[in-house]
Amino acid sequence: MAKKVTAKKPLTGNKRSHALNATKMKQKPNIQKKTIQGTKVRISAREARTLEK
Repeated sequence: MAKKVTAKKPLTGNKRSHALNATKMKQKPNIQKKTIQGTKVRISAREARTLEK
């Protein structure tokens, strides 16, 4: 099982229709499984890009 390294949480808010109806929504972070130095970890795609640089 991969260790979760990132501290990112889902972003919450309202979806707004043309009529301005509010519906609750949740945007989940883009979590990927990566192997770093022989250890499997779950990090966000942005963090993985930063580590590659």
